[in-house]
Amino acid sequence: MLEITSYTVEKLKDPFGILSGDRYEFFLDVDVPEDDELYNENGLRLKVILSVTDEEAKIVQYHFYDRSTDKYIDFSLEEDEEQMVLAFCKERTSEAEEQ
Repeated sequence: MLEITSYTVEKLKDPFGILSGDRYEFFLDVDVPEDDELYNENGLRLKVILSVTDEEAKIVQYHFYDRSTDKYIDFSLEEDEEQMVLAFCKERTSEAEEQ
């Protein structure tokens, strides 16, 4: 199971009003156990775009990157990991509002 060790969050601006609701960009530094297929000795960063409307919050996009080189890594979250990341991000959207 991955562990989120640090993060940043920013509310994305939609100057043309095309998107419904709000979008937030998260960069999550994550650690995974060495025996996990996601393991990377340089560490991993997960970029998450979260959509929040009156009805729901959902992850609309995410990508893994090597923490030291910022190179894209083609991996997917397992369902339970995706739910954990969604809950983590939902709880922290208000921090972007305060910036």
